[in-house]
Amino acid sequence: MTATVMIASGACALGLVTVVWLLSIPLRDVSIIDVGWGLGFVVIGWVCFGLGHGDRDRRLLLAILVTAWGLRLASHIARRNAGRGEDRRYAAMREREEHFALTSFYRVFLVQAVAMWVVSLPLQAGGSLGGARGIGVVDVIGIVVWVVGFGFEAIGDLQLDRFKAEASNSGKVMDRGLWRYTRHPNYFGDATMWWGLGLIGAGAGLAALWALVGPALDTFTLTRVSGKPMLERDIAQRRPGYREYIERTSGFIPLPPKRP
Repeated sequence: MTATVMIASGACALGLVTVVWLLSIPLRDVSIIDVGWGLGFVVIGWVCFGLGHGDRDRRLLLAILVTAWGLRLASHIARRNAGRGEDRRYAAMREREEHFALTSFYRVFLVQAVAMWVVSLPLQAGGSLGGARGIGVVDVIGIVVWVVGFGFEAIGDLQLDRFKAEASNSGKVMDRGLWRYTRHPNYFGDATMWWGLGLIGAGAGLAALWALVGPALDTFTLTRVSGKPMLERDIAQRRPGYREYIERTSGFIPLPPKRP
């Protein structure tokens, strides 16, 4: 049964990114994959619930929690990107690549599908294992961690949206609210939320500890690959005051700001 859930989850990830890729060709906008990212986990969550034979309460809990996160994230990104055109990172790739419509499939979309499948391992583990193991202490701890992560991500996004909505803040560095304690409260919240889901998935028993590989990959990606490093690669040159912000503010884990 575990193999069935894992194969079905992989098929969902591949199928979803393929549909989004096909849509991106006439739209000439690869950025729509960012909206599809959250939605993909919603689909996988309910597939794991429907096909899995793990404890029903745990399967349902995982599906509900990942749906709340995925729909919020997808709607937030859709609103943020509306009318803005293609992300500058993808636009730069489009300029360099002669056959970008084709190469974007394996350079962007296929990579996203693989990452989606691995990060969703908590859903797969919790959905297919621990049929005789009900909700326990580890699951409760996971719920608490999920709430903290979800709150950090949602509140951080809301604070940034309100900051950008004020014309007087144009070109300024956001260093208020949660952004005073970490340069990326949304990334920290996302990683923490997935560690919460990982704990719930691992609550199915020792045989489900591989659920923690998902949040580990998510955290590594956000802190070392395409999250914080890519965003901060040249932002100090584009935004005055950001270098000083880096010097006084934690890059990921929320900490009190350093004194000058």
